[in-house]
Amino acid sequence: MDLKTEFNKICVSIENLAEIARKSTIIDSLYYEKMDVKRGLRDVNGKGVVAGLTEISEIISKKEENGVIIPLDGRLYYRGILIEKIVDGFVKEERFGFEETAYLLIFGKLPTIAELTEFNEILGVFRRLPLNFVRDVTMKKPSVDMMNVLQRSVLTLYAYDECNPDDVSVPNVLRQCLQLLSQMPLLSVYGYQVYKHYYDEESLIIHKPDPTLGTAENTLRLLRPSGEFSHLEAKILDLCYVLHAEHGGGNNSTFTTHVVSSSGTDTYSAVAASLGSLKGPKHGGANVKVVKMIEDIKTNLTNYSDSSIRNYLMQILNKEVFDKQGLIYGMGHAVYSISDPRATIFRSFVKELAIAKDFGDDFELYQKIERLAPEVIADKRKIYKGVNANVDFYSGFVYNMLGLPTELFTPAFAIARMAGWTAHRIEEISNNGKIIRPAYEAVAEHKEYVNLSERKI
Repeated sequence: MDLKTEFNKICVSIENLAEIARKSTIIDSLYYEKMDVKRGLRDVNGKGVVAGLTEISEIISKKEENGVIIPLDGRLYYRGILIEKIVDGFVKEERFGFEETAYLLIFGKLPTIAELTEFNEILGVFRRLPLNFVRDVTMKKPSVDMMNVLQRSVLTLYAYDECNPDDVSVPNVLRQCLQLLSQMPLLSVYGYQVYKHYYDEESLIIHKPDPTLGTAENTLRLLRPSGEFSHLEAKILDLCYVLHAEHGGGNNSTFTTHVVSSSGTDTYSAVAASLGSLKGPKHGGANVKVVKMIEDIKTNLTNYSDSSIRNYLMQILNKEVFDKQGLIYGMGHAVYSISDPRATIFRSFVKELAIAKDFGDDFELYQKIERLAPEVIADKRKIYKGVNANVDFYSGFVYNMLGLPTELFTPAFAIARMAGWTAHRIEEISNNGKIIRPAYEAVAEHKEYVNLSERKI
């Protein structure tokens, strides 16, 4: 038997074993209600079960009056400061804001001019990879998934750490995290360029980062063969990074940061675990789904009247078209009910970029879907809270206009969220908490052991 035939035979066996494994793990949903277990650590109203405390960010989407929950327009605070105020500050002064935002999240205060200058200089020095890393690691075995590239690259950087990579003191962890914060755009873009060169035989042009430029500017510089970009393009990408930098301790990847950090492991392992969480389509891949959904709508509709869009959205909900999952992507959020403040901030800037890039018609389509989708969802389903456009609804559209390939949509999220992960890792280590170990209730029935010769199929 040749190797391929043998492998195919094993695959059939695995399919059968997989079904046995699946059936052995199905838990009756009644147990969750009976034992008061919150699936996904959320109650029936979508409220998260409190699993920790944080000072890094706060999300407010409702208030309680006389025992009644009243939905509110969403508010997001970074270290106690409204996200709108942060954005207004750097936009009015016509400067980039991601580095200032990262400083605020990590150090708990807004930097002075001198402090921000020093911070940018540190990031500039760190904005390089170890000698021959691209040749020996990135180019050795390209992956079709850039999040896999990021995970492998981050884990491999452990071996290149010339200090003690296992040292979990705050100074060493801060040094490691700031290096990774600076290197994320390089790891992402280089990984994508090598992938395109390897699989699509595109020319391989690798630019060195410019230490005098910020995170958003360097991302565009590295990505484009010419290395050129406009101020507006960099400004919008910088805003994307600010809005994605942090979102509370309870989101899946940040909670992963806390859980893994609480074990005392090294920074590279903790960040790789968080990247693994973000790679999941239920967390970091939503904006890719939005873009694909919009393209499907554009392909199948001859006009963009309200009735045509409404009917197609209903077909999506009915699992008749698109990916047949019954989801209108970019609509709704686990926490926000009336509005996602990040999407609200984003909208006006997206319009500015759409006009500049001649995507005005597409922007109008997005706006129509944003208006009509909540109505369609409300007609179709009983919902416990409002449905609104979330930040992912527009972010993929922005990345498209900036020329970012879909393979880099989730890595762009990771570039931004590295700031939040850094703050949360340091918070977990600094508070010297116990290892995070929630309880699981066992519901399996007890059985007697049967000797091998006596077992029946």
